[in-house]
Amino acid sequence: MEPAGRLGVPGPEVSVRMFRNGALEALTHMHPATPWFLGVPVAAALTVWAFLRGVAPLTFAGLLVAGLASWTLIEYVMHRFIFHYEPRTGWGRKVHFLVHGVHHDYPNDATRLVMPPVLSIPLGVVTFGALALTVGVPYANAVFCGMITGYVAYDTIHYMTHHRPMRGPVGRFLKRYHMRHHFADPQRGYGVSTPVWDFVFRTRPKRE
Repeated sequence: MEPAGRLGVPGPEVSVRMFRNGALEALTHMHPATPWFLGVPVAAALTVWAFLRGVAPLTFAGLLVAGLASWTLIEYVMHRFIFHYEPRTGWGRKVHFLVHGVHHDYPNDATRLVMPPVLSIPLGVVTFGALALTVGVPYANAVFCGMITGYVAYDTIHYMTHHRPMRGPVGRFLKRYHMRHHFADPQRGYGVSTPVWDFVFRTRPKRE
């Protein structure tokens, strides 16, 4: 694994090899549609399960919106405090580069925008388990569906800000907003799918 530079300073290449081992290297490359292939079937199964357990449609919809809203906060917290944490040890810097630094150094690498399933699936299982213990399985299904929806939307928007022309006022705003995070002010503008928490916590980018 070869860190390529400081966070926020793009490297000269489109990508970089992170592991000498071919199997490990392959795990760092994911197709951008991976969250759709994983998330949509899981969300559909959880929805059916919730209705079979007697959750009313309006209750399900309300909990789904609550899960979607909670995802936007999780996205902000992870991006700000985990992805942009600055470790002081060599081992910590290598892990940080693997998790997020590589994306800032090589922002045009389309295969390293999505968290590998070997990480996202265990995190999802733990999150669902915590929800089930907190609110019970039928209601946890609805909340987790909202979180899955938010995660899939986040990954889709993130991919589009880097690799697709985004039209319309909302699309153009999100693209400019995220590009400012990458190329002008990487210590601000942590929201990708929505900037709402940057406004709440006063981390909106200050420079164009």
